[in-house]
Amino acid sequence: MTAAKTLGYPSTVIVPSSTKPHMIEKIKLAGASEVVQHGATWFEADTYLREQVLPQDKGGVYVPPFDHPEVWNGNATIAQEVIQQLSAEPDAVVCSVGGGGLFCGIAQGLQGTKTRIAVVETKGAESLHEAIKAGKLITLPGITSIATSLGATTVAPKALEWGLKENVRSVVVSDEEACRACVRFAEDERMLVEPACGATIALAYEGRLAEAIEGFNQDSVVVLVVCGGRNVGLEVIEEWKQKYC
Repeated sequence: MTAAKTLGYPSTVIVPSSTKPHMIEKIKLAGASEVVQHGATWFEADTYLREQVLPQDKGGVYVPPFDHPEVWNGNATIAQEVIQQLSAEPDAVVCSVGGGGLFCGIAQGLQGTKTRIAVVETKGAESLHEAIKAGKLITLPGITSIATSLGATTVAPKALEWGLKENVRSVVVSDEEACRACVRFAEDERMLVEPACGATIALAYEGRLAEAIEGFNQDSVVVLVVCGGRNVGLEVIEEWKQKYC
């Protein structure tokens, strides 16, 4: 959207029916010329975009949200910046996984280091976790988690490739743990994040870092990637506080 707007081109964004109205407005404000809702999941929306919308535009360019080297290259800079700022390799990096764009980039950026990676998903959106267990790509029948931003029923093939590496461990948290972490993070840091991010910080708040990181101890240097705050507001945080805390 931003690139299209900067270059003076129109952009159409296809989102699933679960996308909330305020998010659609935010997408439009970010520069989208049109936002179309289609399908119950990201996969259905993406399929509609590639098979129905794109063929009607001869000059159209498909921009994938996670399954492309350019996405990974951009996210790889996160790992590089972490190492630069710490002046050392961290013992571990923790990040959430939806389709795998962030994870693939971080894994790529940490390639050649001894840093371990913990990848976190919520129950009901754990497509990478199930793929790692099966040793092959799997497709979830649907997304039942509150963390709809993690709602890719199938991850990128590259994500599974990285997920099967020895230095990677996959962990699944509940919606309750993710939402509770969002509430605590808002209170502790005065920052609002959505459950897709809460899944990551839940490992720290719920005392599960040792489960996710081999060799973890009180002196371990662990970096938690905190991102994803567009789909949340104070009223939602209050709802989660009343329900889960």
